[in-house]
Amino acid sequence: MSSPDPMRIIAIANQKGGVGKTTTAVNLAASLANTGMRVLVIDLDPQGNASTALGVDRQQRRHTIYHALYGDCSLADATTSTAVEGLDLVSATVDLAAVEVELSDREDREALLRGVLGQLNHLPPAQQPQFVLVDCPPTLGLLTINALAAADSLLIPLQAEFLALEGLSYLLRTVETITGKINPGLTIDGVLMTMVDKRNNLSTAVCNDARSHLGALVYETEIPRNVRLSEAPSHGLPVALYDPKCTGAVAYDALAQEFLNRHHLWQQEAG
Repeated sequence: MSSPDPMRIIAIANQKGGVGKTTTAVNLAASLANTGMRVLVIDLDPQGNASTALGVDRQQRRHTIYHALYGDCSLADATTSTAVEGLDLVSATVDLAAVEVELSDREDREALLRGVLGQLNHLPPAQQPQFVLVDCPPTLGLLTINALAAADSLLIPLQAEFLALEGLSYLLRTVETITGKINPGLTIDGVLMTMVDKRNNLSTAVCNDARSHLGALVYETEIPRNVRLSEAPSHGLPVALYDPKCTGAVAYDALAQEFLNRHHLWQQEAG
């Protein structure tokens, strides 16, 4: 009997806002769950947008990642189910913004999330998520550092617009610092082109430029601009439930398959 695949923790980050980071965390998670994977989303953004997009109202967020980081509750207590079978969520509220100040003097401040996620290792294998997706805030502050310190790899959404590549070098330098000082096992999962508009020559040029500079790091799947993707969060649903046949849902399903192919290869190599 083969051993179960190891749990993988994926940070989804880009210090630039509005690049489709939360959209990717929510919809990739839902598409993975729809393939039969067990997935946990950690909302690490004080805006709590991933929590809203997965249908968890702010008044329902009694135990959140903030409480888990402080040891006020277990990760299990902060975990809630969603409308997607196999997809669970640890929600966030604006309280999380205080972490940057309140924990700045703690020696273990960069490893808090790693310790919290370590609780998952004590679950029976059949209950452990196969993928943990961490939706990071649009900064490179303490919360994002915690995510990178805890993660196995980093997925970077990159908007197909002018100057998109400019900020990427700073993020990659941060990754180098993390791997050198905190988490030597951190790798780049891939770069995902988002908000792609094939009718726009500039959008196509940015995608081509990214592939020219980053090669195989860039996912073949591209996420298009799609109204249904934008509408789905207001209904508290991932697009796979809101409109499974729209171009955005089809794209995230394709991304999930490409993502699993990449990680199956990793698992084979690790074995």
